Amino acid sequence: MVKIYTRKGDDGTTGLWYGGRVAKHDGRPEAYGSVDEAACALGVCRAAAEPAGELYADILRMQNELFVCGAQLATAPEAADRLEAGVSRVTPAMVDRLEADIDRYMDRVDLPPKFVIPGGTELSARLDVARTAVRRAERRVSALHHAGELEDDLVVRYLNRLSDALFAMARFADVPDPEQFEGRG
Repeated sequence: MVKIYTRKGDDGTTGLWYGGRVAKHDGRPEAYGSVDEAACALGVCRAAAEPAGELYADILRMQNELFVCGAQLATAPEAADRLEAGVSRVTPAMVDRLEADIDRYMDRVDLPPKFVIPGGTELSARLDVARTAVRRAERRVSALHHAGELEDDLVVRYLNRLSDALFAMARFADVPDPEQFEGRG
């Protein structure tokens, strides 16, 4: 049997990747914990998406990318040079791909001229909940960045685009029959 507990955190601290320990309430665990929560919220979305569909594939990719964000955030600043682009460090290409996702989905929806009330469909409601989890993670990561604890703003930019992408995906999931829009965009 593999034991998953170490008892090292019983003192209220947690280990960082590549060494070092910080308080569990420190900004860094708050940030990567919020990113983990967002990845789990996306899992709830993926469970409701059509397995062979576009939304499912995009959600799974985004979950994997959130693990990249989490790895970067869970790394002690002095070990940041050990991170690998696209594996444990967010890249500009990841941000750019989200912008393409946003455009691809928004090209196929018509927004109402007022605020959108979440809950048009079960999947769109789940995507909106995930979007709010990503926004919380963005606030936590932004606080780290503004405190000078991140070497750049790429994780903040990634999360900002991800929340916009989830908004676009939720609106796409609101469409009663998304296939009617195939071929547009």
